Amino acid sequence: MKVRRIVANIETPDIAAAKRFYQDVLGLDVLMDQGWIATYGSEERMQVQVSFMAEGGSGTPVPDLSIEVDDVDAALAGMKKAGFAAEYGPADEPWGVRRFYVRDPFGRLVNILAHR
Repeated sequence: MKVRRIVANIETPDIAAAKRFYQDVLGLDVLMDQGWIATYGSEERMQVQVSFMAEGGSGTPVPDLSIEVDDVDAALAGMKKAGFAAEYGPADEPWGVRRFYVRDPFGRLVNILAHR
C-alpha cells in the first residue's frame, strides 16, 4: 500500500471565499467544484508530506498549512495587493527557507515558503 495524496480540508460556510486567496493570489487551479466542496490544486508534481510540529520555528506559532512557492517575494507582493497582511516575515530562516505567515480568509495561518 502507498499513500498517493494528502488533502488538507478546511471547514467554511463560504466556499467561494477561497477563490481570491488560493486561486487569484496563489495561482492554484480549481480541480473540482461541487458547490459544497471546492478543491484547488496544481498539475505540478509534488511530494506527499505531513508535518507534526511543537512550534513553527523561530518562536512562531504552528501554521495550519505550508505552501511552497518558487518566489516568496512575489507571493508576498500578491498577498499585500489583495489585502492580506503578513503576520510574520518575510524571514530568511537558518534551516534554509525564506518565508512569511499570512491568514487565509478562514483565519487559517498559512506558511508561504521557498527553499533558498
